[in-house]
Amino acid sequence: MNTSAAGEAEAIPSSAGFPAPRRRRRRWPVVISVILAVFVLLVAITGLILEHVSVNYYAITPGDAQPVSGFITVPAKLDHPLSGKILLTDVYETPLNALTYLQERYFSSVAQVYSAAELIGTGTPEGQYIDQGYLEMSQAQSYATAAALTRLGYHAEERNAGALIYGIPPGTPASRVLKVSQVITGVNGTPVTTDCSLVAALHGLAPGAAAVLSVEQSSINESGDVVAGKTAQKKITLGTPPKGVTEPGCGAQYAKPTAYLGVESETQQAWSFSINVHVHTTDIGGPSAGLAMTLGIIDKLSGGHLTGNRIVAATGTIDQYGNVGDVGGVPQKTIAVERAGATVFFVPPQEYQAALSKDTPELHVYAVSTLDQALADLKRLGGTVPPSQVPAQAAP
Repeated sequence: MNTSAAGEAEAIPSSAGFPAPRRRRRRWPVVISVILAVFVLLVAITGLILEHVSVNYYAITPGDAQPVSGFITVPAKLDHPLSGKILLTDVYETPLNALTYLQERYFSSVAQVYSAAELIGTGTPEGQYIDQGYLEMSQAQSYATAAALTRLGYHAEERNAGALIYGIPPGTPASRVLKVSQVITGVNGTPVTTDCSLVAALHGLAPGAAAVLSVEQSSINESGDVVAGKTAQKKITLGTPPKGVTEPGCGAQYAKPTAYLGVESETQQAWSFSINVHVHTTDIGGPSAGLAMTLGIIDKLSGGHLTGNRIVAATGTIDQYGNVGDVGGVPQKTIAVERAGATVFFVPPQEYQAALSKDTPELHVYAVSTLDQALADLKRLGGTVPPSQVPAQAAP
């Protein structure tokens, strides 16, 4: 007898002699991983599809705020070191696809979304819209120079120099021959000096008639500069005026055109200044930097202490008389100048509330409708402002 068995029972497997059952594998992690992988793949495919779907919308987002002094050249003997900065600011206008539309419309705190019709207008090709912005910048540079030099007592003179082609609707007689930025200076031998003189020269011609135009072949280069060209003769067969087309503002006798060229024009201004001031920006369109450029020219020519050692930003159009006009994208411009460290921001009165909607305690917003108002504010803030040298007859 085995005495060892008397003291303890022999261990018996719970399976009573059968093999132990295998543990079941849990399949839920695998299932979830597969579902997530399929979901990620579907999202990626959907994103790729949406990226290629055009929605005809644009996003306006904060652009750059740059010292305007870098764009301004004045005679070396009149130039001065600057104690502060004057910033011009812009916005980015980005065409959207279906994916970026959703992102900017519903998830961005800084973007404003506009339809192409709201931003560009109906019937204006995108390329023309961009060129129009560069034309407006070129004009703003001239007006800023005229306003600044006049304020400082220098001579600035303008003369009418033709009918500037600002827009050409698609499918018009002009669309096959002319380009935006060119200047019409004559029709069939009759001189053209203004947009209304172009209307008058065409009036009386019949549809189907040939018009020989004298055209200064200006162009816009890749940097957005308007480059003057030689004058050439362009022959165009005029069309029938579309129903409802009128020529307002040039006299009742010309209100109903007799033939159709198909251009949007405005009077081209040629400027002469008593000192050589050059303003040159690259890839910036629109007229909204006018006030900033004017202040920048005055600062360089008057001693360099206009800002009182502050960082000052400005947005607003300017004319040769110093009147400040309305601009767009001010909420986004406010963000841009804050990021650049500005503590003062001049805006047109119409945009004051829009700027306040994005300002911080460090940024002080001032509404100005004239150059003189901006200069008075700078003087009150400690800037050195030159006395006005504007002759009484310079005001409109």
